[in-house]
Amino acid sequence: MAKFGGLDRKAAKAGRQARVASQPADGFWDRPKLMTLLADALLLAGGAALAWAMVLLVTRLPFFPLRQVVLMNRPAQVTRAQIEVAARSSLAGNFFTVNLDSVRAALEKQAWVRHASVRRHWPDGIEVTLEEHVAAARWQHGADESLLVNDQGEVFAAPEAPAQEALPLLAGPEGSATLVLSRYRQFSALLLPLRRTPRVVALSPRQAWQLRLDDGLTLELGRDQPKHPIEERIARFVGTYGALKARIQTPIGAIDMRYPNGFALRPAHNDKGSA
Repeated sequence: MAKFGGLDRKAAKAGRQARVASQPADGFWDRPKLMTLLADALLLAGGAALAWAMVLLVTRLPFFPLRQVVLMNRPAQVTRAQIEVAARSSLAGNFFTVNLDSVRAALEKQAWVRHASVRRHWPDGIEVTLEEHVAAARWQHGADESLLVNDQGEVFAAPEAPAQEALPLLAGPEGSATLVLSRYRQFSALLLPLRRTPRVVALSPRQAWQLRLDDGLTLELGRDQPKHPIEERIARFVGTYGALKARIQTPIGAIDMRYPNGFALRPAHNDKGSA
């Protein structure tokens, strides 16, 4: 009997060891730190979602309607009616939800608006500041003479106004407006001793320059060259034109300054005016 009892005790011990070995390791619910961390994360996410829902609810309530557009500067070319039409076509939502970029884009579609700045104006409006184009000259590209060049050398389209007829006419290949405007200013300064101003400055596709002065005289300047720069040719013209007019009684239509050490004259009735 003792022998059988010993076998029973060994069997019972082996059974206990097997049960212990078969028990799984501690699970999620047996890790309080992990549970606390997860609970905090869920509370944080829930709080953020609730706050966002409250923000959306408040901004959609009819408590912050847009009632006014505040113009921060007085434009010279753009009318108040044009600003109102552009603003109304793009204003949607309330003080919080209005898309300021859409309003700015609508304003910058106006012909004379170079840049628009739009801000919220508490509690029921938006502030608008406009930067207008300042026309420096008319621009001709091909047969199109309806464009203008601003004082930054940028080409823009705008309705014609009587005052634009007094602006000089610049012409050149596409993308050359900044260069032609810069040259116009340079040529104007060089011609000051003669009290003449360029009315037309043209750059041909071959990069040849032509001027037409306010007295109708055309100057063929040709291409700019390192050995014979355009400035040197204009200086030669300025230094000799007074004496030349006193000696020649025939009206001069054009002077070809493309020669290194001289020039050629064309009578007024033969002036073709091409660059």
